[in-house]
Amino acid sequence: QVQLVESGGDSVESGGSLRLSCVASTYTFNTFCMGWFRQAPDKERERVASIGRDGIATYADFVKDRFTISLDSAKNTVYLEMNDLKPEDTATYYCGAGPPYRGVNCTNPSDYWGQGIQVTVSS
Repeated sequence: QVQLVESGGDSVESGGSLRLSCVASTYTFNTFCMGWFRQAPDKERERVASIGRDGIATYADFVKDRFTISLDSAKNTVYLEMNDLKPEDTATYYCGAGPPYRGVNCTNPSDYWGQGIQVTVSS
């Protein structure tokens, strides 16, 4: 069973920054594609960013140049650094994992999910 533990959600003013963390098991971290998704009320879940163990990241256009996804192998942790936050970034953010990394870009790591954490950006 894949367990993903997220932290770092908070309320922040528009223009502020947050860093989300997702801690996985060593096996999960070293095996699967990883990423972050978000879901606002009454909207479908959407991919924010994803990354493989090769460190190659992909981003949704709506967060391009504002968010950065990264890996810390020493801590089995995937980070999402969010800068210049906007009210439309308000959502529940989910860490996702899978499918297994196979030497290609990870574009939809959505086989397993964390519990979700709330990010609220005030105007």
